[in-house]
Amino acid sequence: MAIVRLAWQSLWNRRVTALLTILSIALSVALLLGVERVRTEARNSFANTISGTDLIVGARSGAVPLLLYSVFRIGNATNNISWESYQEIAAHKSVAWTVPLSLGDSHQGYRVLGTSRDYFTHYRFARDRALAFIEGEPFADVYDVVLGADVARDLGYGLDREIVLAHGAGKVSLVKHANKPFRVVGILKKTGTPVDRTLLVSLAGIEAIHVDWQGGMPLPGIEVSAQAATKMNLTPKTITAFMVGLNSKISTFHLQRYINDYRKEPLLAILPGVALQELWALMGVAEKALLVVSAFVVLVGLIGMLSAILTSLNERRREMAILRSLGARPLHIFGLIIGEAMLLTLVSVILGVVLLYGMLILGRPLIEDRFGLFIALGGFSQYELIVLAVIVGVGLLVGFIPGYRAYRNSLADGLSIRL
Repeated sequence: MAIVRLAWQSLWNRRVTALLTILSIALSVALLLGVERVRTEARNSFANTISGTDLIVGARSGAVPLLLYSVFRIGNATNNISWESYQEIAAHKSVAWTVPLSLGDSHQGYRVLGTSRDYFTHYRFARDRALAFIEGEPFADVYDVVLGADVARDLGYGLDREIVLAHGAGKVSLVKHANKPFRVVGILKKTGTPVDRTLLVSLAGIEAIHVDWQGGMPLPGIEVSAQAATKMNLTPKTITAFMVGLNSKISTFHLQRYINDYRKEPLLAILPGVALQELWALMGVAEKALLVVSAFVVLVGLIGMLSAILTSLNERRREMAILRSLGARPLHIFGLIIGEAMLLTLVSVILGVVLLYGMLILGRPLIEDRFGLFIALGGFSQYELIVLAVIVGVGLLVGFIPGYRAYRNSLADGLSIRL
């Protein structure tokens, strides 16, 4: 304990240099832990987005693109699926339920999803949680719309608000379905998934706003009123994708092979969990690169500590000599330098953890709003504790270098005058 007190007093006498060293290491520790926390929570968030769905079916492209546009509303489909093919697969003896998905429209940058009321029954997230309403109910009329929690909050919409959908998925659209406004009938509770940033309408609603359109543009000189459109046949001709639930998990691969070999049109059936693993495999290089960069930042901070201690040794040669003359042994000098390195590292790690939680508390609402990523403020995982232990261990090893150098300094060397 005497060595620790002496090390603390020595650092206090050089508090400006020590504080700068602590701050640099603490920032690097916060960065390393922050990258790991965001990486872990991003995986958890993606994994919790959809559950209970055995297969997702779309036009033949790739497993990851199909997962991204159908579940995460990222990107666009290369092609659509005919309604006849959807009905035939939905009637397969292995299928318990299906939920059709139709994408392609938006409202002020938020995606619009055309689907059936079964979406509110069968969609599951966070393992087995169902969608719930803050207020209102699922759509029932052609021009009803249900809002995700983020859409309602960000745009300030409430029940019975009339809104106009736009063609395409861009933030700004010059082509709008202004003659067929929708009425808000429900607002969903927060889910932490892309549903929060989605407007849900019926498939009939999607068809109604496009009855006087062709090839993605309104037909010149032809305009069907909202009321007239409801009296037309609004059975979809195509959909973007659909989710499938099976009667038995045993039939998963059999039905997947049946769909992938479907002769009437090229289709692709994917297992959401397997597609997620492919996505993480693609992102693995970027994740590792971020971790490596963060680790090098920590290493640079520790090297800065080494440099500060080594530099101070040249200025403290007489101090060491006086300690030796008062009875301190070489091992005491060695312990003093090691103690300083350990104190610097421990205080830096503690400050880094404080900075991490401070940044999470302040930045979590922004991250959740902008990226839909919920970052938990729970305790440290086993991996994070190992990382902290490794940083402390490396800090101890770094202290051995100046400690050994001080250990070898003799009393005569400390008292001598160097020219």
